[in-house]
Amino acid sequence: MSPETKRGPTPGRTGNRLLDRLPEEEYAHLAPSLVAASLELKQLLIQIDGPVRDVYFPTTALISTLVVMEDGSEVETTLTGAEGLVGLTVALGVDFSLSKAICQIPGAAWRLPARAFREALERSRPLDALVRRYAAVLLWQTAQVVACNALHPVPERLCRWLLMSHDRVGRDEFPMTHEFMGELLGVRRQTVTVVAGTLQGAGLITHRRGIIRVVDRSGLEDGACECYRFIRSLYDRVFP
Repeated sequence: MSPETKRGPTPGRTGNRLLDRLPEEEYAHLAPSLVAASLELKQLLIQIDGPVRDVYFPTTALISTLVVMEDGSEVETTLTGAEGLVGLTVALGVDFSLSKAICQIPGAAWRLPARAFREALERSRPLDALVRRYAAVLLWQTAQVVACNALHPVPERLCRWLLMSHDRVGRDEFPMTHEFMGELLGVRRQTVTVVAGTLQGAGLITHRRGIIRVVDRSGLEDGACECYRFIRSLYDRVFP
């Protein structure tokens, strides 16, 4: 089966919260340009300093935006699932990115060519207003994650990250290695191994053969820092 299908989604049934907020008439103009895509683990969607050719609206996939330093070290700044879109710089009039975007958890998304996205924004005031509000959410979320990475201990940050991932993928199990988690959190793999082992020992998660399972969500919420609650409430506050 091809990873992409030339079939537009049914209005209100895309699985992406942003797209499903569009009025039916506005959405009908956009739907023919949307392409169903199956994203693979660590698939590169946007390259640093490269052109942003497509915008992605995840449904079951989870996408990380990463800042890459000169020595090759990486840290995650944004986590995007069914609540948002990837490639926001296109809406801001910039056709390149200084960060890279990769698929963190494989799944489905809707792909929209950047040109079609720009044309839709010019034509549709509801879409433009929707994307502007989402840009504000992303700006505040990114600022909170930066503060979290600087001020909070790794166990609280890992709980926050696991909860954010759990919210966005909508399932208890997802693929993730300690090495990859270390890259996303900006810490050594050995640190993640110790912290994840503590969470597993407490019965909050299980982790084996590259698969994490959330066992006790309420326990993770108790262990997470304030940033999780802030980020979770932010979207609903802007999009009531």
